Amino acid sequence: MKQEDELSRTIIECGIETHRSLGGPGLLESVYEEALSWELKERGLLVQRQVTLPIEYKGNILGNPLRIDLIIDELVIVECKAVSEYNPIFEAQVLTYLRLSDLKLGLVLNFGMKLLKNGIHRVVNGL
Repeated sequence: MKQEDELSRTIIECGIETHRSLGGPGLLESVYEEALSWELKERGLLVQRQVTLPIEYKGNILGNPLRIDLIIDELVIVECKAVSEYNPIFEAQVLTYLRLSDLKLGLVLNFGMKLLKNGIHRVVNGL
């Protein structure tokens, strides 16, 4: 988990830089996601965007897979939001992604907040 913790610090730093550089809240989620992706790649991290995660139901793969915003270094899931009203369902969503992908750490970054530090939520699987 040490590796994930160190990685999460870098992701949060990049998130804060992205939020600050784009002028805070008011843009679409996809804009923050793309800018954050660029920021993370600039730091030499492996960034996968819009990763599909199939859902199996009773031995059948359902037609609508889940879509993970970002997976960083194949270790940490990042879900980007841009809402003024935070909903705890976002954390449940990330926990589901973690369980289905067998990863341990996820972050919800809500760029819709005036200060990003108030919109960071850490989600862990099996710790």
